Amino acid sequence: MSDKHKDHKNHECQVKTTHCNCESREHHHPQVSIGKIVAKVPVVLAELTLQINVDAIITFPEPVLEIKDIKKHVKLTQCRLLLPTNKLFIKGFVRKNIQYASPSPEIEPSTSKSVASDIHSFTTDIPFQCTTEIKKFLTCPVMPKTNKRNEFDFLVSQPLPSGFPEKDELQSNDLSQFHQESKQFYNELPFCELISSKIIEWDEAIDREPLPTSSPLGEGFFTKVEEKMVLDIDLKVLQNQQIRVASTTNDDCCDCCD
Repeated sequence: MSDKHKDHKNHECQVKTTHCNCESREHHHPQVSIGKIVAKVPVVLAELTLQINVDAIITFPEPVLEIKDIKKHVKLTQCRLLLPTNKLFIKGFVRKNIQYASPSPEIEPSTSKSVASDIHSFTTDIPFQCTTEIKKFLTCPVMPKTNKRNEFDFLVSQPLPSGFPEKDELQSNDLSQFHQESKQFYNELPFCELISSKIIEWDEAIDREPLPTSSPLGEGFFTKVEEKMVLDIDLKVLQNQQIRVASTTNDDCCDCCD
């Protein structure tokens, strides 16, 4: 490697950046159109609460002495309003991170007064899906327009074979040609926003057994849990629509921050 290349490499390694504070010297106000204008914005079609009942079996990878804590996150994978109907299809899952104590006889054998255990964590997804009906829209959705296809033909005159009068001719469409006019509409698809969720759950071990060696009274382990869960989901159904906005002033004063 040449000395020039080494110097250039060393120079790149020695470059440092510093962080400094900056001040806002001037605030700019946006240019606003005045009058009756047409805007395309998300419009709320419906806002509703869904209640979903879930029953699942959770199998742990190792024996569980007791569950310490469970953290849950609701995640939607599908929220689809099937136009032109009012049926709403929901799919998703509840991500659960379960912290639990697992017996560790290899560290310290259980006695009549103590049980040695390690704290572990297990993450699993509990899927759910449902279909509901939006009985009342806050704003009517823009229904999809259907595509159109129209075929058309041209008149073609052809001479007739022998056996027909000489002045007669065959008039029809040309079967070797195809003509069509088609029109496609690219409709706005409704979408959803998740607002909040609430979970009430009941977890119960279904294969609990006592510890194999001498242990305190009532101690045992399990590997399977039956979970009953009531899930409440608040969400908004929206669609991009064109609306008319009227403005008579271009007041750029902001009193809410004074």
